Amino acid sequence: MDKLKILLPKGRIYDNVVSLFSGSGISVSLPDRAYRPTVNQEDLEAKVMKPQNIGKLLELGAHDVGFTGRDWILETGADVVEVMDLGFDRVKIVAAVPNEIDDEELKKRRIIVATEYTNIASKWLEEKRIKNMVVRTYGATEVFPPDDADMIVDNTATGRTLKENGLRIVDTLMTSSTCMFASKEALADEWKRKKINELKMLFAAVLDARDRVMLEMNVSKARFADLVSGLPSMRSPTVSPLYGDDGYAVKIAVKKCEVPSLMPRLKELGATDILEYELRKVMP
Repeated sequence: MDKLKILLPKGRIYDNVVSLFSGSGISVSLPDRAYRPTVNQEDLEAKVMKPQNIGKLLELGAHDVGFTGRDWILETGADVVEVMDLGFDRVKIVAAVPNEIDDEELKKRRIIVATEYTNIASKWLEEKRIKNMVVRTYGATEVFPPDDADMIVDNTATGRTLKENGLRIVDTLMTSSTCMFASKEALADEWKRKKINELKMLFAAVLDARDRVMLEMNVSKARFADLVSGLPSMRSPTVSPLYGDDGYAVKIAVKKCEVPSLMPRLKELGATDILEYELRKVMP
């Protein structure tokens, strides 16, 4: 039986990716200290690897699909295809220095730069014409300055850890988030390409549903036209007559951020018995 071989990211982004699979109806179970999860779909096979390694492993063709940050694809130079941006774990890759270091000082002497992103950092340093020596780190990069480095290039979501360690950002090199990537070899295979596109469709439906809720309400015939004209909707509302021909039941899918202002508006337009409930998948 054909199988789509999937690489899942070890560490902090693993749970977000597995939750996406779960929302799509695909169960992924990983025992403690194991690297090969159990998947409830016979045509899927998974393995857990460090995000840094996933791009190159896909490029080599031993696996078909992988989930990792766009930063690690750029850092490793992996020749793979981005299928979709999942939007998880958004970070910025930044250059930061101790507060006491002046920007002009960086250009006057050779500086030591600590980073996990040696390729990304080296390219940026070359573009800025900063004399440097890059030191490869293996986590906890922010603790290197000021004793062991003049600058770091690291990822940050909020910048809080940098501030707590007396560092300030001097430039943002790129932004990154968790993406779904595929090998070129897999996309050249008809069955695998079809399976990858099916996963993409399911993931998109789950992600879209997370951003929306369903609102259901009743409205009298007299107020129906006013209500419908004031509704936001993905396309058009679902309308069905109430028992006894006493009005209509109306359903619409709306963005969660619209609900606080929309609820009072719906009442003004004649809606009654308004219900709000979560969606699991949305396929336009």
